[in-house]
Amino acid sequence: MPDRAEARARMVARQLIARGIADPAVLDAMGRVPRETFVPAHLAADAYGDGPLPIGAGQTISQPFVAALMIEALALRPGDRVLEVGAGCGYAAAVLAQMGAQVFAIERHCTLAEPARDRLAALGLAVDLRVGDGQAGWPEAAPFDVILVSAAGRAIPEALKGQLADGGRLVIPVGPPGGQTLLRLTRRGADRFDSTDLGPVSFVPLLRGLGRADSA
Repeated sequence: MPDRAEARARMVARQLIARGIADPAVLDAMGRVPRETFVPAHLAADAYGDGPLPIGAGQTISQPFVAALMIEALALRPGDRVLEVGAGCGYAAAVLAQMGAQVFAIERHCTLAEPARDRLAALGLAVDLRVGDGQAGWPEAAPFDVILVSAAGRAIPEALKGQLADGGRLVIPVGPPGGQTLLRLTRRGADRFDSTDLGPVSFVPLLRGLGRADSA
């Protein structure tokens, strides 16, 4: 494939900036994190294509634009405590860590979580990643300034809302297959949340518990 730094720069210009992604920190991080590291080796040549790719266990790495849209919507600040639910191959966690966040990530499939840890460590990115039920969040590490959910729920899990700091932002796709909407919630005190509709998306479902092969 072409020089990978060149491929990343082209992805940023053609897929992100051209579609309205403007946060310099998001653009810089996605221009630095080697996306090819996070996809199966036989798909490395497609790593910077304009679409999602399978990563195993029935999961995908999101289309670059969708990943950028979600991360930009978080309005991340360096040092923010971030929870990512549905870490998958670790790519979004890598981008968040590259942006200076303190990242906690949950993945329900140990067959994805273990290689994700290795990739992140190899890149020198400090991410605390564990196998678990993402809908329950990470209570002992809460509250979080930001929560990113990389799978679609029929509704927003109450546990995640409860772990969001005052003023914190939660970005999550919500709805059934074929009818999902990307939402951003901003907490305004104990019981009030402002909601912003960020448009239609398509994600794998957010499931409770551990992956079938990982539950024994």
